[in-house]
Amino acid sequence: MDKDKVRVIKISKDALFEYIYENFIANQDKYLDVDKAEVSDFFDIDYESGHFIFCAIKSEDEDGNILSMPGEINLKKLMKIIPDTTDSMLSTTSKYYKEYSKEELAELSKS
Repeated sequence: MDKDKVRVIKISKDALFEYIYENFIANQDKYLDVDKAEVSDFFDIDYESGHFIFCAIKSEDEDGNILSMPGEINLKKLMKIIPDTTDSMLSTTSKYYKEYSKEELAELSKS
């Protein structure tokens, strides 16, 4: 690269969100300790606060029925209520996630 040149990347909020989301999908085995083939992902971002939430649930029950995030779980509300689960996504020694039951998240979503 020329010593007098500067290379710049400037992206929109949507492109930044896409990048973050795709990175989480690509690394969910590391971040959430799951098998990518066995989970479904759910996510949201709050552009005002800058918070991002990424969740994985088992994709199928034991009979092969597709599972979904229960409708009573509100990710926008959860972003405001639950504490950060890690100080850094670049840490190599910490656990990035906290596990909740669907019932717990539904109750928190009522707050």
